[in-house]
Amino acid sequence: MPTPASPYIGRFAPSPSGPLHFGSLVAAAGSFLDARSQGGRWLLRIEDVDTPRCIPGAAEDILRTLARFGFEWDGEPVWQSRRHAAYAAALTRLVDAAQAYPCACTRRELADSALAPDGSRIYPGTCRNGLPPGRSARAWRVRAEGTLQFDDGVQGLQVEDLAREAGDFIVLRADGLYAYQLAVVVDDAEAGVTHVVRGADLLTSTGRQICLQRLLGYPTPHYAHLPVATNAAGEKLSKQTLARAVDAQPPGAALLAALAFLGQNPPAELARAPLAEIWRWAQAHWSLAAVPRTRQIAVAHP
Repeated sequence: MPTPASPYIGRFAPSPSGPLHFGSLVAAAGSFLDARSQGGRWLLRIEDVDTPRCIPGAAEDILRTLARFGFEWDGEPVWQSRRHAAYAAALTRLVDAAQAYPCACTRRELADSALAPDGSRIYPGTCRNGLPPGRSARAWRVRAEGTLQFDDGVQGLQVEDLAREAGDFIVLRADGLYAYQLAVVVDDAEAGVTHVVRGADLLTSTGRQICLQRLLGYPTPHYAHLPVATNAAGEKLSKQTLARAVDAQPPGAALLAALAFLGQNPPAELARAPLAEIWRWAQAHWSLAAVPRTRQIAVAHP
């Protein structure tokens, strides 16, 4: 149980690229219950830093859906699109410390570079020691060096060779937008987040985020990556895979399905219980240790 000197602060950070689906509900419920079961705070952040992917009105729909499902967050939601000054300050610190450098490479030039385990491209280091003659900066990258390890609360010990598995990664994109990795790290540090409970699809981002935390002098939260809900083809539920929105579903039934997915084994009689009673049971019985130790689980009706 957290002490007054080190309160638990968790968060849920949806991207407004579409409505909440079952996979989003699983991540929200897991992070919320882990915080509340330990007497902690639960913050809400709208991750709209990648503006081209955002759908107008989606963020407001997400907030309404969370409220209808009985989620209660602490304080006002934070919007990444309003925090560019904080990201710029962090980038300036990295540049001043020679930990970030300009990159002139285009997507076409990088098309033949090696693939990381998560399918992303490993940067070959073309601009690491300076821009080629006659070229100007398109993006900014951070030097990825050393091996990182952390003990994930669900997935266990994780070890990553940053240079080999991630490569020098972008913190300011060619389109002028700050990269997800930098924004998340700055936001978590400023909010005092102590525990990050999220989907295992983000497990491969954690090494880069810990790298940035260390470079910027930020504390590293405790991480726990929940299994990702997939369709029968093994694809993560998303707008692209035509996952059904949960906003029109009965909240109690959907929440019970999420609890079962997370290995919490809610009793059958809760199917007839009011939503508030389901939440009371879930908070009283939440167990991170009961969550399946796997990165993905297929659901029958996504």
